[in-house]
Amino acid sequence: MSVALHNNIAPPQPFLFPTVNSTVLPDPSTYFSPKPLKTPLPTNSFFQNFVLKNGDQHEYIHPYIIKSSLSTLSICYPSLFSNSSFFYQVFILDLTISILNNSHPNSTHLVSSYNDLSVTLDLSSSNLRFLLVRGSPFVTCQVLDKVEIFITTVHAILDFYANSVNTKYTIKLNNNQTWVLYADSPIKLSHVGSKITSSPFLGVIRIAVLSNSESEAVLDQFSSCYPVSGKSSLKKPFSIKYKWERKGRGDLLMLAHPLHVKLLKKGRRVAVLEDFKYKSIDGDLVGVVGDSWVLKTEPVSVTWHSIKGVKEESYCEIRNALRKDVGALDSNKMGTNSSYFYGKLVARAARFALIAEEVCYPEVIPAVKKFLKDTIEPWLDGTFGGNGFLYDGKWGGIVTKQGSTDTTADFGFGIYNDHHFHLGYYLYGIAVLAKIDPAWGLKYKPQAYTLMTDFMNLGKKQYSKYPRLRCFDLWKLHSWAAGLTEFPDGRNQESTSEAVNGYYAAALMGLAYGDTHLVAIGSTILAMEIQSAQTWWHVRQGDDLYPEDFTKENRVVGILWANKRDSALWFAPAESREARLGIQLLPLLPTSEVLFSDAKFARELVEWTEPVLARKGVGEGWKGFLYALEGIYDQNSALKRIKKLKGYDDGNSLSNLLWWIYSRRGKDEGSHGSFCLYNHYCH
Repeated sequence: MSVALHNNIAPPQPFLFPTVNSTVLPDPSTYFSPKPLKTPLPTNSFFQNFVLKNGDQHEYIHPYIIKSSLSTLSICYPSLFSNSSFFYQVFILDLTISILNNSHPNSTHLVSSYNDLSVTLDLSSSNLRFLLVRGSPFVTCQVLDKVEIFITTVHAILDFYANSVNTKYTIKLNNNQTWVLYADSPIKLSHVGSKITSSPFLGVIRIAVLSNSESEAVLDQFSSCYPVSGKSSLKKPFSIKYKWERKGRGDLLMLAHPLHVKLLKKGRRVAVLEDFKYKSIDGDLVGVVGDSWVLKTEPVSVTWHSIKGVKEESYCEIRNALRKDVGALDSNKMGTNSSYFYGKLVARAARFALIAEEVCYPEVIPAVKKFLKDTIEPWLDGTFGGNGFLYDGKWGGIVTKQGSTDTTADFGFGIYNDHHFHLGYYLYGIAVLAKIDPAWGLKYKPQAYTLMTDFMNLGKKQYSKYPRLRCFDLWKLHSWAAGLTEFPDGRNQESTSEAVNGYYAAALMGLAYGDTHLVAIGSTILAMEIQSAQTWWHVRQGDDLYPEDFTKENRVVGILWANKRDSALWFAPAESREARLGIQLLPLLPTSEVLFSDAKFARELVEWTEPVLARKGVGEGWKGFLYALEGIYDQNSALKRIKKLKGYDDGNSLSNLLWWIYSRRGKDEGSHGSFCLYNHYCH
């Protein structure tokens, strides 16, 4: 994959971590046809439920929920259930498609192909192939041999009629839905009760629901052109291009979610149909005509240090905090072998070196460098006792030693949960260490790139053992965290800020190694992740994207699922607002200023959270993040409260909080930059 920014430094050959035969990973061979079965395979995809356990758990493929069970495929245009705590899309068997007289009714589907924007499901025993393309208002089925189609519904059919040439049928149900079925050649359909049968048919059928009374004419106009698959590419910084392979006649009609619409570069070959809309848990989906889209986001500058610089008068105070924090570093007293918590401690220490650079205090950097070497190297060379990184060849990726035998260890890292979270912390530490010790960086460059590639692979041949962008969803434009676990509501992600950290750290690693390609890719995905967090996780007063009862009571989503929005967290109830705020801000970094660039919303979030601080048992670490967010608009108040803290999150510190507060600058305040022209002495 090429980008506009190139360098002449070839990526290193990948480091081969020891292989392991995991005892907890599922066998992927049941649901992938032989062609795409070769490792690596997707572990956080939009169709993951289709290839786990019985393969019969539904998935949301905008605008429909799709369920494939045995030799049938069901389609649902979902309604929404909501209250002040959560809301979700309700799945009902609106239409179920199969064939009459199937000699193998218990056979199941196979994934015959997939890519960023589509998955193809074959019901082999039925001779039906479903082209499930994300954002298509139609579900397209290729009937591969002459069979009699059989369609059922849980609703009563109130009306059923065909056009004059039997290529379009209208099906009105008693739940106020009207569906239309198009065929590329005449087909004879009849119905008895809630069952529809066809004469023997070979060809293509397309099914769509009418979203409103005006949508039928649009569907009629574009029913003859259908997408077979869709791919995305990142060839220019801060830009993603979609390209659909299509068949049939005429132009291609697709649907765009709200962030697509915001970023879509409108041109001669793309037309937006503002009045053609489908409802969605992610906001209205709007019609777009065109088989090639370009999405362009505002650039995000990846910097080692604060964007506007630290106030010079604060140097002495920050140095005093650094002296204590760095003096307490002890690689022999990490207190954990968890890949997640260990990684947080590594990244916390790496912050000290960068803060020291900003406040002209190089004296502490050697101690930080030694700590980073002592803590990172054992994970890279396989000498870390009790845990470590291994390679799984079944799905294709890095797992931990603990995770290879226990699905709950390392928060499910061994079943491909949270890879961008955990590895992002290590990449941050590696990037900083490679910056301050280039010789060390060169020595461990293969290991560093392998960790990065596990979740940020874009198809380079030497990294063919890892899937394409393990966590980042190029259609939704954000990451998913939960891996090979079957969930009724699909994939999910809790901490957007840790996702941001993962791609930010990868871009910093590109800076450390002079790899402009990695900087460009990391920055682009980082920018998209930030845009998505601000669109779907940050809930502003008066927004109309989500139901009114949920918006009124929440300023931030706890867990965002493909099919659900929840105010609760994995580790805390919805009432723990301080944790909900903190998990969407940590770790506190220069890029956090971009993530929370809306000072008005920061105030809304702090004021929404503030009342729960009086609750017994609120952790000092969570308070620190609330005060940090307050510092965006009220530095004096935040500073006073930070100085009263009795403890900090395990990935945070007093040094980091002081750095954050003293680097919050108004629009008219200048920048000191990142270099010290002379030393300042504290007395």
